[in-house]
Amino acid sequence: MAEQHAATFAAGLATEGLKPFVAIYSTFLQRAYDQVVHDVAIQGLPVRFAIDRAGLVGADGATHAGAFDLAYLCCLPGFIIMAAADEAELVHMIATARDINDAPSAIRYPRGEGVGVELPDHGTPLPIGKGRLLRKGSTVAILSLGSRLKDCLLAAEQLAALGLSTTVADARFAKPLDTELIKQMAQDHELLIILEEGSVGGFSSQVLHFLALEGLLDGGIKVRPMTLPDMFIDHASSDEQYKIAQLDSASIIDVVVKTLGNSELSGSASA
Repeated sequence: MAEQHAATFAAGLATEGLKPFVAIYSTFLQRAYDQVVHDVAIQGLPVRFAIDRAGLVGADGATHAGAFDLAYLCCLPGFIIMAAADEAELVHMIATARDINDAPSAIRYPRGEGVGVELPDHGTPLPIGKGRLLRKGSTVAILSLGSRLKDCLLAAEQLAALGLSTTVADARFAKPLDTELIKQMAQDHELLIILEEGSVGGFSSQVLHFLALEGLLDGGIKVRPMTLPDMFIDHASSDEQYKIAQLDSASIIDVVVKTLGNSELSGSASA
């Protein structure tokens, strides 16, 4: 286990103009946090961290779950942090990180196979700090970071059957935030759900902090963050773990129904 050395060695390579990528499990990057802060972040060096096992990891259990990297990286000044929703997005994010030469960056991705989307022939760098809108609605907005996007889209389909028009967006970046997209989602909907594969203190906290500073929590918008729960989740399949964590499509629908209540559902259905 030489994660500390890997981080500092990569920092040294970056000082000489090379483009180091550090491929590392999220849970093991914790061991190198001091080096990430002092040898990479404070120096503003373009080290690229490819963070594997982000989120829950099925049979690998709690020791290998990548629950905390969003919380401990989002607080570092200058870091650019991405989370891939699928394998095609990961290709583009690798290309994005390759072209970042003035700041440290990180890309998080889950254990396991992709979701089956068509892979691009080559990666195209993404605009830094910009998400993408996948579905446009008017009542509920779901802002997803990472590979639970498929559950968000499934939940949106099922909410539509209940008469609730739902927007779904992929944040792509945990830092910097797409503040224009977030502001639009907060202003144009009754309920904003923020979903991530990380603990409290990560992406949702960054979004809520922005909304509070902008005064966007002072009006009628309801905001519900959906994060990993305050517990260590034992070995199970990834699907079972995310059901336990209440980050599956059924849990999203449950949050919407409980927040908006039966009157909203009845009104939407009759309309």
